Amino acid sequence: MNKAAEQFERLVVIMDELREKCPWDRKQTIQTLRQQSIEELYELADAISAEDWKGIKEELGDLFLHLVFYSKIGSEQQQFSLEEVLKGINEKLISRHPHIYGDVKVKDENEVKRNWEQLKLKEGKTSVLSGVPKSLPATVKAMRLQEKAKQVGFEWEHKDQVWDKVQEEIKELQEAEKTGDKDKVEEEFGDLMFSLVNYARFLHLDAEHSLERTNKKFIYRFTQMEEIAARKGLQLQNMTLAEMDDLWNAIKAEKSAS
Repeated sequence: MNKAAEQFERLVVIMDELREKCPWDRKQTIQTLRQQSIEELYELADAISAEDWKGIKEELGDLFLHLVFYSKIGSEQQQFSLEEVLKGINEKLISRHPHIYGDVKVKDENEVKRNWEQLKLKEGKTSVLSGVPKSLPATVKAMRLQEKAKQVGFEWEHKDQVWDKVQEEIKELQEAEKTGDKDKVEEEFGDLMFSLVNYARFLHLDAEHSLERTNKKFIYRFTQMEEIAARKGLQLQNMTLAEMDDLWNAIKAEKSAS
């Protein structure tokens, strides 16, 4: 047995012991673990965005714990065992990689993705869009939907076409705004966001990650502005927009120069 397998087996044993002896662990259900699992996943996402390898390692461990925890509860409920979970993913990976474990030939990663979606349909999926979680953040979901649609050829040919679509959606949003129909404005705004996510995809960018970078940049600049104002004995709410804008631009210039 290799060292990774030894440590995984140790985790399973520890989980068995905790489930038997610890009042808190004994009390948990799949429902009580759900939100914690979501938080752990977002903590992993934060660590990945920051390229914090130490954090990534720690958060992966936390997720492994949750996976083993769900499997333990599944076994207790006589629904499935950890062995069945692992066997299922192993068999799925082999069946969906016939270019590795069979005699299928592929040219590139795009062909691999197309084959993957076709195999899912053969397994009983009713739509190429199935499998995209309903609870995904909207930006991530938009990108996943677009990527899946691409596998059946529902895709723009050139980046310029996507940008033209963005421009078209901007005009439609502006026209909707003139009507004062809030529902229509919201619809057109959503269309614009969807088109921008598509454009990001054509630029080979992760729209969610790009927006999160901007969020972090805004947080940094705004908190710096608060600190500078405080050092001057000022509060933002008592400053004019022009005064705050001067601080903002100074922080922006300082960061760009460093």
